[in-house]
Amino acid sequence: MQIKGFGGVFYRSRNVEELKGWYQKVLNIDMQEWGGAIISPQRDNITVFSLFTESSDYFPLEQQVMLNFQVESIEESMLHLKQLDIPLVKDLETSEYGKFIWIEDPEGRRIELWEK
Repeated sequence: MQIKGFGGVFYRSRNVEELKGWYQKVLNIDMQEWGGAIISPQRDNITVFSLFTESSDYFPLEQQVMLNFQVESIEESMLHLKQLDIPLVKDLETSEYGKFIWIEDPEGRRIELWEK
């Protein structure tokens, strides 16, 4: 067996329509009537699959999965979020892996934005 890539990320929502609108507005994801979006990889995009211990504080303990979206420019993303009054839940972090910021969706799930 050879893995070609991730086929999708799926989770439940208390209010699907509200959450679809939020992801459309805040992250510019083209949410469709069927409840999701097709995100095609772009040049220089990679997908990371990583496991964390149950006690890791990298994302909230009550959250089993965290979404990470690779962005072209973390600075442009921060400006976009500021214009929408979306607060960062963790400030910009720069490391040898790139630049990272964190926000939360309306249901409290932490989302990581990453510039490689």
